[in-house]
Amino acid sequence: MQVEMQKTKENIGWRQKGRTESESNGVVQTYMGIVDDNLVEVQLGKDDLLERILCPDNLRKAYKQVVGNKGAGGVDKMGTSELLPYLNLHLSELIEKIKSGKYKPTAVRRVEIPKDNGKKRQLGIPTVVDRFIQQAISQVLMEEYEPLFSPNSFGFRPNRSAQDAIQRVQQYAEEGYRYCVDLDLERFFDTVNHSKLIQVLSERIKDGRVVSLVHKYLNAGVMVIHKYEETTEGVPQGGPLSPILSNVILNELDKELERRGHSFVRYADDCIVLVKSLRATERVRDSIANYVEKKLFLKVNKEKTVIGTLAGKKFLGYSFY
Repeated sequence: MQVEMQKTKENIGWRQKGRTESESNGVVQTYMGIVDDNLVEVQLGKDDLLERILCPDNLRKAYKQVVGNKGAGGVDKMGTSELLPYLNLHLSELIEKIKSGKYKPTAVRRVEIPKDNGKKRQLGIPTVVDRFIQQAISQVLMEEYEPLFSPNSFGFRPNRSAQDAIQRVQQYAEEGYRYCVDLDLERFFDTVNHSKLIQVLSERIKDGRVVSLVHKYLNAGVMVIHKYEETTEGVPQGGPLSPILSNVILNELDKELERRGHSFVRYADDCIVLVKSLRATERVRDSIANYVEKKLFLKVNKEKTVIGTLAGKKFLGYSFY
């Protein structure tokens, strides 16, 4: 039996009862500890993705991340300070619902924040409990996908920044790539095709329970001024799952650009493709737009997708000269 001991102050979790001798001899794994400093024993089943998501180490990390981020409450108005007391009472029930497929996420709360251009960005704020679960899922998905992501992708990834992306563009410019296609994906986060995303996710994630849980979050809906609205597309910004899911779908674009031999830099949904001649920019723009719309079912904003010289171009707030 593998046992991980953790002394804690506060109890988040549940205790096993009636554990048999055979269970202690490797049929299942047993872990100790969830959060902060209280000893809690958790019995897990076979070592697959959902069990990795629900293991105490991962839940502890998710809890600390959600509480550390603070942030506003969702539709139930529960704050992060109330998460620990809630989990003390309900964690066992919560995990059993997730494992049995009976858990139903709560609709997100619609919030609008102003953008630099005067328009508003729509956010979907999940409840604190759903943020906790999403964070646990996100951490394991990141472990699965991080080794697969392109070295030219910089957004929402550990130890990578916008400044790193800018430096990569400068590197390409010094190698003679003085022309570019600045690709604009229209309302990307609001228009991600759920069926395509689930298809791509399923190619890597073979635990159907995890795929189903992610799908439930995509379809959880949104509350707009006390009125429920369905969410049939998009990965609403505001929840922990949005960044990793956006990279999962856009990694398909990265792979296609690499397959074609293009030099590019992507930071979230901001993508710039570097070429060596002005003539090539129009051809590359049209072929990439065709792939994005026909294969990924995303929309390219033709007016905002700019081709031309890199000099004077602004990318991630930085202008090149």
